[in-house]
Amino acid sequence: MEEFHLEDEPLLNARRRGEEAGALPIGPAGGAALRFLATMLNARTVVEVGSGCGVSGIWLLRGMAKDAVLTSVDVDHENQRLAKLAYREAGLGSSRTRMIVGRALEVLPRLTDGAYDMVFCDADRCEYPEYLTAALRLLRPGGVVALDNALWHGRGSDPARRDPETQAVREVHQMIREDERLVPLLLPVGDGLLCAVKRD
Repeated sequence: MEEFHLEDEPLLNARRRGEEAGALPIGPAGGAALRFLATMLNARTVVEVGSGCGVSGIWLLRGMAKDAVLTSVDVDHENQRLAKLAYREAGLGSSRTRMIVGRALEVLPRLTDGAYDMVFCDADRCEYPEYLTAALRLLRPGGVVALDNALWHGRGSDPARRDPETQAVREVHQMIREDERLVPLLLPVGDGLLCAVKRD
């Protein structure tokens, strides 16, 4: 599945730098899914939590409307610097991105309610339940939330795994399944992409 979605030089460079920096970005199939969702939504405003050093941002921006703006939140200055480099290499002007360095749980409350078409999360797994709560406030009706690493390397289905990250991933699965405001879908791409549409 990953091989179907070929990445060009800017994406490959961004992926290499992300892996070298220890910020493992979303895989090609997951990135293609993000581009697909952004295109389907004709997304103009997207928030990403965790920049992946630019990989996810390139995929998202290539699906978003031409004058759309991606708000990228990352706790690491270096990750954001590398993301900016990746966007330049991909020919994406600085007006297309709003880069915010800081902890997501401190930044997200400052963003506008109901103003976003899509929220993508690929950061601290322990904070996934809080990211989901924030996303539901930020999304417009019909907007989409997507969380990477939703299969968490198969650990979520292993009852013996009780570490905080695994428990948080299980919790966000349950939250999405049980919330009547959401229409959920778990895509088996990469390490799993858990998506949900916020109903009108």
